[in-house]
Amino acid sequence: MKDQQGSNRISSGVIASVAAAVVAVSGGVAWLTSQSNNSPVQSNPANTVKQPGNNSTALQGNEKTANIYWLKPTEKSFNLVPQPVKVAASQPNQVLETAFQSLLAGPTEGTDSTTIPKGTKLLGLKAENDQVRVNLSEDFTNGGGSSSMMGRVGQVVYTATTLNPDAKVYIDVDGKPLTVLGGEGVELEQPLTRNSFKKNYPL
Repeated sequence: MKDQQGSNRISSGVIASVAAAVVAVSGGVAWLTSQSNNSPVQSNPANTVKQPGNNSTALQGNEKTANIYWLKPTEKSFNLVPQPVKVAASQPNQVLETAFQSLLAGPTEGTDSTTIPKGTKLLGLKAENDQVRVNLSEDFTNGGGSSSMMGRVGQVVYTATTLNPDAKVYIDVDGKPLTVLGGEGVELEQPLTRNSFKKNYPL
């Protein structure tokens, strides 16, 4: 009887040992599984780090260079001189709008000048099908003689055609086509191009 009790105790001890081993193995398997499940998550940060670089490359690809035109005085008149500006935009309208904002703000270099009256605002701009329509505020027509008028028209025409030198330019003032400019009644034949401006309105 005692031997049976002893064998029973041994059997219970063996069962307990086996159960403990099973629990330990199960715990190890669960730990390994959790580690293997976590490993793909750790690779994600490497993918997200590349994203900012891709964005900056896209911005550089969208950057355009436009010229805004100032007047440089000569002994008798003016010369139109370009100043390049970099614009972070891809659409012609966006590029030209930014260029005109810089033009209307006035020159930043002392050797260049403008005859566009201070306070002139860009009311609208549309570029399509080799045509550019620029809508300016009425301030554009204020003050100055014929030389001043021709100078400012030249600045608008050349800046508007910076992306397409052969484009036709239409100038509006407060939404209406500009036909006569200034007190001296300088007539404008629209559309204007760089070639027609050189031919008909020499500075």
